[in-house]
Amino acid sequence: MKLTVNGTEYEVDVEPDMPLLWVLRDELGLTGTKYGCGVAQCGACTVHVDGTAVRSCQLAAADISGEITTIEGLGSAEALHAVQEAWIEHQVAQCGYCQSGQIMAAASFLEFNTEPTDEDIDRAMSANLCRCGTYPRIRAAVKSAAAKLNGA
Repeated sequence: MKLTVNGTEYEVDVEPDMPLLWVLRDELGLTGTKYGCGVAQCGACTVHVDGTAVRSCQLAAADISGEITTIEGLGSAEALHAVQEAWIEHQVAQCGYCQSGQIMAAASFLEFNTEPTDEDIDRAMSANLCRCGTYPRIRAAVKSAAAKLNGA
C-alpha cells in the first residue's frame, strides 16, 4: 500500500490491519510517535491525517486516505512550528514521553480554534495524558502558540 507521510510517498508491504503507529515506527523508522497505552486513550501516538489529530495505535494502515504528518514533519530545524517553539519557551516537557502527542494535538487544535480560552484548551488537551502533570505549562504554551499563529 502507498502512504504519504510528511510529504513523501512510501510504499509499504504490511498487513492491511497493521496499526499506523507500527508502520510509522517499524517500517518507516519515524520513532517520534510513541506507543503509550495501545487503546487510543493516552494520546502519545497522536499524528495528523489531513490536519486532524488521530490516534495511530488504533488506526489500521489500510484505512488511511490522506496526508499523514508526524512530529518529524510538523516543523524543521530551520523553522519550528509555533507549538514546538512555545513548548521550548514554556519548558513543557519533563520526562518528554507524551510530548510528541501533546504537540500534535495542540497543533491540530489550533488549526480549528485560533483564539482559544483556557476552558477550550483544557477541554481539547485533556484527551492527551501527561503523567508528569505539566498541564499548566501545556495550557500556557498553547496560548503562546495561538498568539504567535495570530501574528502577536
